[in-house]
Formats: sequence, structure tokens, C-alpha cells
Amino acid sequence: MNSKFLIFGFAGSLRVDSFNKAILRAAGELLPADVELVIFDLEGIPPFNNDLVPQLPAKVREFKTGIKAADALLIATPEYNYSVPGVLKNAIDWGSRPHGDNSFEDKPVAIMGASIGMLGTARAQYHLRQSCVYLNMHPLNKPEVMVPFAQDRIDENGKLVDAKTREKIRELIESLVVWTRRLKQG
Repeated sequence: MNSKFLIFGFAGSLRVDSFNKAILRAAGELLPADVELVIFDLEGIPPFNNDLVPQLPAKVREFKTGIKAADALLIATPEYNYSVPGVLKNAIDWGSRPHGDNSFEDKPVAIMGASIGMLGTARAQYHLRQSCVYLNMHPLNKPEVMVPFAQDRIDENGKLVDAKTREKIRELIESLVVWTRRLKQG
């Protein structure tokens, strides 16, 4: 029996050198001893097509299985045009289908994001929280991790080098574990 607390994480970006993938990797370096983070790459999830739902694509089945197996979720979202990127919304649509098989149902989730802009994905995170309501997820309210000017905090090797940001991500993970355990007691 696996006694580790399992977090399933994914970034709403396909870019290899994504700042959001970098902060997700940083989260993996900052875990408490009894916590494991599995990072899933959304690359390969096809555009949502309800005609494909009866025979879910393999990558979608893998995504849904990872969500269901996890104690909690960690989503790192970029911000495109004041909202979540299409890649992330597409994955969420797949994860909630078919009707009656919403993988996100009752899942605790922490949200973070990195951007080259000053607001650090604030608007995208708030839009993502709206989707969490419909999906019956339980987003962690605080701490908020919005990484502005990510190009100054992540080095050329994709390593998060900003100590303050690393500490906020550590707080986020620790709070997610506490939040999840509290919800399970309830």
C-alpha cells in the first residue's frame, strides 16, 4: 500500500521551455517527505470532440486515470488573452467527460501560474476557479502563487531560482496537503 500523499500536476502549456512547467518542476523539488508529485504533460491530448467520447483516446484515458488516482491536483496555468489557455481548457473538457464520469469530481486543487507580465496569471487563475465550481472541485484559496516577470525568476536552464517564489510554492503544497486531509475528515 502506498502511504504517500499523491498530487497529480499538469501545466496548461505545451511549450518545452514553459515557465509554468518550470514552476511545476520546482514544486516537485519542494515536497514534504510524505508527498509525491506526478507531472503529466498535456501534449498529445487531441482537441475535444464529443464524437470521440465513447472511445476515449489513450492519452485522455491516461489523464483521467491520473486525476482519479490522486489525492489532490496541482495546476500551473499560463495566461493567454486574460484567461486560461485553450490547451488547459481542452484538457479540462476531456477530464470531465463522458457525462457521469467527471474525473475532477470532489478533488482538492491548488492553482499557480507564471507569466512574463506584471499580474502573474491572476486573471487566468480566477477564470480557472470558475470552472472548478461547475466541476465540483475544491480549490485552495490561499496562498495564491502568481509569478510575475517569470523570465527574471527562472534561469536559462528552466530552474526556478527566486527564493521567495520557491517558498510560496512550498507553502502552497503544504497547504494543499492540509486542505485535502481536512476535506477527507469532513
